[in-house]
Amino acid sequence: MNMLAPQRARLSIEFVHDLICPWCYLGLRRLLTTLRRRPDLQFDIVWRPFLLNPDMPRVGMPRADYVVRKFGGEDRARRLYASISDIGRAEGILFRFDRIRRTPSSVDAHRLVRWAEQYGRGTELVEALFTAHFTDGRDIGDAQVLAGVAMACGLDGAEALRFLTSDAEADSIHAENLRAHRLGINGVPCFVLGGRHAIAGAQEPEVIERLLDVAVVEAEES
Repeated sequence: MNMLAPQRARLSIEFVHDLICPWCYLGLRRLLTTLRRRPDLQFDIVWRPFLLNPDMPRVGMPRADYVVRKFGGEDRARRLYASISDIGRAEGILFRFDRIRRTPSSVDAHRLVRWAEQYGRGTELVEALFTAHFTDGRDIGDAQVLAGVAMACGLDGAEALRFLTSDAEADSIHAENLRAHRLGINGVPCFVLGGRHAIAGAQEPEVIERLLDVAVVEAEES
């Protein structure tokens, strides 16, 4: 190791996402794949909430009702989910849309991520929430389910439940959602690198890596 080599600049990676968005799960998996093969990079992931269904009741709604409202019917949804499932398998993700019985509001899940970040477990919890929803079909709008996922990530389940039963951070989640829209972000996932470069969609790792290199060079030059 060359001890005289200059230290790489630390890069901020903002991941704008919704925890009920399958493309966000794919985008996260591809981002983490990219970062694992670039141990030379120093980075901090900032979790930015986005609400695909800002008017969703906090108790959520039956999946069948949501599918009709969102896609116009089960047939169209089934075709879309089949396509996403095929892409997911290539990334090591098992999508089981058939297990999802309720579409939740994601506000509380986003709040829990905010809470977990103070313990350095944001990334682990985000991955676990995606898995709980899309693979296990669990209702990540339910406080007990969320507390259980937090506990499985090594966090204090009772403390998580106390946090969830309060309204802490709820206003900030809605405020961040509005901020994203004001910045022109109307779909997720969206990656914002170094506060300057944005790229939308579940991009391939090669595309993410090229943008990372551009952002790192600019950060070092500044």
